[in-house]
Amino acid sequence: MNCGAIWPHAESDLPAVWVYCSSKEFATEVRKLDQQLKLTTATLLKIPFDLAHWQDVAAEKYPHGLPKPFSSDPTQWLFDGHPAGADQPLHVAVARLLGYQWPRQTGSSFPDCPALDPDGLERHADQDGIVCIPPVGRESSASDRLLNLLAAAYGGTWSNDTLSQLLAGADHAGKSLETWLREKFFTQHCKLFQHRPFIWHLWDGLRDGFAALVNYHRLDYKTLEALIYTYLGDWISRQKQDIASGVDGAQERLAAAEALKKKLELILEGEAPYDIFVRWKPLEQQPIGWNPDLNDGVRLNIRPFMSVPDVGKKGAGVLRDKPNIKWDKDRGKDVASAPWFHQFNGDRINDHHLTLEEKRASQEDSHAR
Repeated sequence: MNCGAIWPHAESDLPAVWVYCSSKEFATEVRKLDQQLKLTTATLLKIPFDLAHWQDVAAEKYPHGLPKPFSSDPTQWLFDGHPAGADQPLHVAVARLLGYQWPRQTGSSFPDCPALDPDGLERHADQDGIVCIPPVGRESSASDRLLNLLAAAYGGTWSNDTLSQLLAGADHAGKSLETWLREKFFTQHCKLFQHRPFIWHLWDGLRDGFAALVNYHRLDYKTLEALIYTYLGDWISRQKQDIASGVDGAQERLAAAEALKKKLELILEGEAPYDIFVRWKPLEQQPIGWNPDLNDGVRLNIRPFMSVPDVGKKGAGVLRDKPNIKWDKDRGKDVASAPWFHQFNGDRINDHHLTLEEKRASQEDSHAR
């Protein structure tokens, strides 16, 4: 009863129905009948509708018929995944750089909204979903790679003025793309996607230290290993070389990077309290170490990264900012058949930890059976 569908008897009446439901008159008529926040379907059936009048209005407003479905909002499934023309072009560009694609780019289609062919930006996408903000190994800095993607996206209209406008639109006027990536991107990304971020900004706590953007959808065990021992490992080796060469700040950067490495290793191993707990799965199905199931959702899978000792903001762990995520018990009561019903007295508890020994023993018992 949280929504009601209005379906025309004839498809030819759809424009008239649409313009009426989009009008102020519709809202006025609804509230004459029902002041509640949630309407019943019975209320919708009582709303007066002058078909002939709204057919005339629709013919004037949409002489060529209703427009095809479209959205420039990257939070919507209909979005085409292209930075140019998007409501938040820099955020879309970062997502594309990390290899993220929207549903229509991966073969999904919707009524009057077909699946999309490649747009040419795929060649700029990182292969493993890890983009370090400073240059690391053979890879250029994130800002340089993002600039190349933006130039390709905007084509002949791309210029320094365009970049300035994009930064101003991202609340970073007069500053650089790199500082936006380091200081503002993740906070804005969390807010834009309702605090369920799919691009994670991991860092060591230093403004000029190691920092990486990772595509959470690709962050499996092997990818986290690569982040720790390849990317971060290369950064650590460089700091040691800089110390030998007398480079200022190298000692501090080395200490911060090595501390970050230890924290990420805790997550990789997954011993409590740096584990993932999924309350709707029995003990033998709980992930061991960093082996998340994407279907369990960001809220549960991000917890280890926020549970390790903070490197910056309180409660954010190794993330650049703290998403507004809590693991208190969820509303309602579980059914008696739920795997943790008896242990939690029916409460839907998320803030729970399990040791590796418990998980392994349960899996061994399950396999033995």
